[in-house]
Amino acid sequence: MRWKNPWFDPLKSHHQIDGFRNLEPHLRKPGDVERWRKERKAQGLPHPPAVGYAAFIDQWWQKAELTGQDDRLWWLGHAAALLRINGLYLLTDPVFSRRASPLSFAGPQRKTPTPLRINELHQLDAVLISHNHYDHLDSSTVRQIARHFPNTHFFVPLGLKRWFTRRGIRHVTELDWGQSFSWQGMILTAVPAQHWSMRSFWDRNRSLWCGWIIESLDLRIWFSGDTGYTAGLADIALQRGALDVALIPIGAYSPRWFMNSHHMDPQQAVQLWCQLGKPLTIPIHWGVFELADESLDMPPQELLAALNEAGESDALFSPLRIGQSLPLFKITP
Repeated sequence: MRWKNPWFDPLKSHHQIDGFRNLEPHLRKPGDVERWRKERKAQGLPHPPAVGYAAFIDQWWQKAELTGQDDRLWWLGHAAALLRINGLYLLTDPVFSRRASPLSFAGPQRKTPTPLRINELHQLDAVLISHNHYDHLDSSTVRQIARHFPNTHFFVPLGLKRWFTRRGIRHVTELDWGQSFSWQGMILTAVPAQHWSMRSFWDRNRSLWCGWIIESLDLRIWFSGDTGYTAGLADIALQRGALDVALIPIGAYSPRWFMNSHHMDPQQAVQLWCQLGKPLTIPIHWGVFELADESLDMPPQELLAALNEAGESDALFSPLRIGQSLPLFKITP
């Protein structure tokens, strides 16, 4: 029997009777996955960082220190970031497990330590999930959060609420693209991303994927989630006004012929940053899991090279160390 999308709205272009789709078509063709896997295996990719894993950790990792009371962001590796806004703590796509996988013995393994454990937090008010891939939605991490902070509010894209309620999460709000929710003096808006969803062989694109715009009285922040570059992405990010802060992915882009439908490379990230008006931007989606063919140290190198090629300073778009923090401040008028 054919599965039918229970949220299907024929008036919305991203709603389909058998799931969801992107606003812009993807470029992958039948056989591309197998071709990529064969090439990856034949070339022994990905290679280790040029300096080795231990030296890479020394260069790009530090323990997260949760101090102060200012509005602040800690990058925790990959797509996980901790935001402190008006004394409230929000986490994006927390994955603190050893693997980004449904299996404990197989799948992408964490190459850099987590800079923070859930039990080291003294407060956690909200979690924002972009989609259900294992490197963005981790069951073990979610259960830890529920155990230590049962009143945490989870915000998820359409179709994911049931996954959380089945795990005993009491406070879950799911939103479609363009929908907003008023929470604790902030407005949280789910916005389109160019990606896809899947946690098993049977649920491809049956839940939505998204980015999030977080608005307080003083800040407007865009967490892009996992997304490829599209011509309309900047307009999506700016739909509620100019940004003060952006979190933009720069990793899992190689080989570009295969990955660029759903992942952004550093050159595209710089192009997008310029289109956004050059807000304070944190490059994410790198440094933890080897999901594509580039080595762990390539995304920050290519980002700095792309900025230099474009004649741009890295003052507002510079790679952070995993665990590093920076203050959040308003730069829009």
